[in-house]
Amino acid sequence: MSPEPTAVDTVIDAVSAVFMVVGALMSLAAAVGLLRFPDLLSRMHAATKPQVLGLFLLLASIGLQMRTWWVWPVLLVAWIFQLLTVPVSAHMVGRAGYRTKHLHRELLSSDELEAVVQKAAAKASREDASDGGRPD
Repeated sequence: MSPEPTAVDTVIDAVSAVFMVVGALMSLAAAVGLLRFPDLLSRMHAATKPQVLGLFLLLASIGLQMRTWWVWPVLLVAWIFQLLTVPVSAHMVGRAGYRTKHLHRELLSSDELEAVVQKAAAKASREDASDGGRPD
């Protein structure tokens, strides 16, 4: 015979259920954004922002449902790992997409990277001209 759930258990279950539903909806929003947004940079944004929040909510709901203290550090490490790796990977995908021209320039409000790329290209062409265009 199982003991009756207390009011605290009921509140924890309700909060956990809300976290699970909202976390799943955030992850779904990230997936829809990946499929529906028009260009690489928009898709990259959709893949990072709601996904990290959705993961946080799902991990929090797991921690609440487990009702043990030892699971929280493990879940925190998983979330911190996501917080550290998702922006870096999005940055690398964005730069690769920019360099390979996989973006819609008309959708950019400002292009701060263009000046840096042109400066690097000009420097590379000057170096090629100074060594006679010979490969090393």
